[in-house]
Amino acid sequence: MNDVVIQANAITKTYESGSNSVHALRGIDLTVHRGEFIAVMGQSGSGKSTLMNVLGCLDTPTSGNYLIDDVHVETLNKNELAAIRNEKIGFVFQGFNLLARTSALENVELPLLYDRSGRKRDSRAMAIAALGRVGLADRVNHQPSELSGGQQQRVAIARALVTEPALVLADEPTGNLDSRTSIEVMSLFQALNEQGITIVLVTHEPDVAVYAKRIVEVRDGRIRRDEPVKNRRNAAEDLANTEVLDDDDVTPVIAPVIIPAATVAVAGGVV
Repeated sequence: MNDVVIQANAITKTYESGSNSVHALRGIDLTVHRGEFIAVMGQSGSGKSTLMNVLGCLDTPTSGNYLIDDVHVETLNKNELAAIRNEKIGFVFQGFNLLARTSALENVELPLLYDRSGRKRDSRAMAIAALGRVGLADRVNHQPSELSGGQQQRVAIARALVTEPALVLADEPTGNLDSRTSIEVMSLFQALNEQGITIVLVTHEPDVAVYAKRIVEVRDGRIRRDEPVKNRRNAAEDLANTEVLDDDDVTPVIAPVIIPAATVAVAGGVV
């Protein structure tokens, strides 16, 4: 099995707006190896969201070459891209993107219903196993309104895992969560990564990025920094040291993190 999950070479993305051209990506070179946990950081307008859309096959590059799990994707048509998203990529979004009147089990099962590979699989059993993997074996029949924000994000993570993808792409997965729940979610991501799952997480929060193994900083459409995380934090340990003051005031008792300066898809990634 090839150790490289993502190989992006000289990726550019230009949007035309009337007579103006917006250069969102300006020659991105990025390699992601199997089992890595990468945080992509950048300010608004830096190009990190465009990069995430290209890596997730939600958009195609203007130029350059992009392979995911040995598949060239830059020349694929819409149906082929949809198949790649469903088979190779698990998506986790800031807003959870769960179907409101549908159980956790049915939400997680949804990507399997879009499987175009023709494989015969027990989708219910796979969905139950995925929910168990994120600690929600006792919530399979609960609807999103019956779950906390953290539990909803765990359902979304289970949905991303159920197809056994080559890559999990998480776009600001803690953006709608309080401090303690954010640490819980990052603890889950770290545990899944220790099991060998490759994760690329987009965030603008340094105290979230420090739980990854590697930081890729994007600025002005280019990668300006790509380095291992220094003094990486252990989310499970931080969670154990978190003091809950009351229901509305959650303060993590951890040292401050200092890092040196340097499209909405249908659930499961099928568009």
